Amino acid sequence: MTELKIGVIGGTGMGQALAGTEGTRHEMETPFGRPSDAIVETNWANVPIFILSRHGPGHLINPSQINSRANLFALKELGCTHILASGAVGSLREEFKPKDLVIPDQVIDKTHKRANTFYDNAAVHVEFAEPFCPLLRQILLEAGKSAGDFSVHDRGCYVCMEGPAFSTRAESLMHRLWGGDLIGMTAMPEAKLAKEAEMSYGLIALVTDYDCWRNKPAAISGKAPENAPAAEATSPGHELLKEIIGNLQSATQCAVVLIKRAVELMSQRQEQLAQAPAQRALEMAIWSDKGRIDRQEVQRLRRLWMKYL
Repeated sequence: MTELKIGVIGGTGMGQALAGTEGTRHEMETPFGRPSDAIVETNWANVPIFILSRHGPGHLINPSQINSRANLFALKELGCTHILASGAVGSLREEFKPKDLVIPDQVIDKTHKRANTFYDNAAVHVEFAEPFCPLLRQILLEAGKSAGDFSVHDRGCYVCMEGPAFSTRAESLMHRLWGGDLIGMTAMPEAKLAKEAEMSYGLIALVTDYDCWRNKPAAISGKAPENAPAAEATSPGHELLKEIIGNLQSATQCAVVLIKRAVELMSQRQEQLAQAPAQRALEMAIWSDKGRIDRQEVQRLRRLWMKYL
């Protein structure tokens, strides 16, 4: 059985919270370039942990510019078998309140600028009906019940938009009609690439605010109450940003507790986790004639698919 090694990808909030973690720093080079940052190797609950800040030092990398292929390839190169990722999201439903955590079960991908496969020179079609590992979702939900006094929702459809600007109100209303529950910018192609690299992937979504479909109170929207003097209106951007940052800080603290509790549970269930669907994702996914795939390409991506070639 392959040794359990867990990659932890910290998004907005979580990346900063884990930035000071002590451990061995791995400066990586991959066939797809450099990852967002050095990967820090540490140990939680006697399990090797590899921490990567998705947006890099100082949060300088916007969602469209994240080199997800380099990030996931580097974690695979270090031996990671499972990925726990976090990401800030807006809520498209009343029941998903700011500061809540959500363990999504579905994705709608609206991105269009991002390289979304490792296999540009072969036909590789992974099964992706369930974008998040069901075993990791189960563990994250169980961890949420015992980790602390905060809300963890057991499902949610994550709409991944390109960004970096937020949605228009018309788009936000459309996402609700599609069945979306959360809106974010980073889960894709990350989840798909993890599957292509045969790493199980689970996501903790940190709700920072209600997306713009929902009318905000006057103090947040910047609109003065009816018949009030115009001077009473506030700056909407300033107030909204304050609200989002405050909610993100609170949700981040809860998410750190949740992830560490989930790692404890994962350390106890390594045999079960080794049977996760993603661990054999390429078994039937390589449709190209294996004998005709360019040998340089085979070697370039050997860490991903060599056991099948």
